[in-house]
Amino acid sequence: MMVSAKVKIVNPMGMHMRPAQVFIKELTPFACDVTILHNGKSINGMSIMNLMAACIKQGSEIEIQCSGDREDEALKAAVALVESGLGE
Repeated sequence: MMVSAKVKIVNPMGMHMRPAQVFIKELTPFACDVTILHNGKSINGMSIMNLMAACIKQGSEIEIQCSGDREDEALKAAVALVESGLGE
C-alpha cells in the first residue's frame, strides 16, 4: 500500500541542500520509501542529489508518497516538515 499528500513548498529558497538534508534526516527513522512527484517527475525523496537536482522552488506544489513500514507516520512527518518551511 502507499499513502500520499500534496503540499506547497513555503521556504524562500525552495529545496536546496540544507532543507533537503533536514527532510532526509527526519524521514530516515521511518524506514519506508519516500517519493516526491514534481512537474511530472518522480524523485527519490531520500536522495539529497535527486532532491537538489529537481529544482523545487518556493510555491511549487509537490506530492509526497510514502510506502512501507510506518508509511502513515512518515507522510504525516513529511507534510508537517514541508509546511513548517523545512527548518528555515
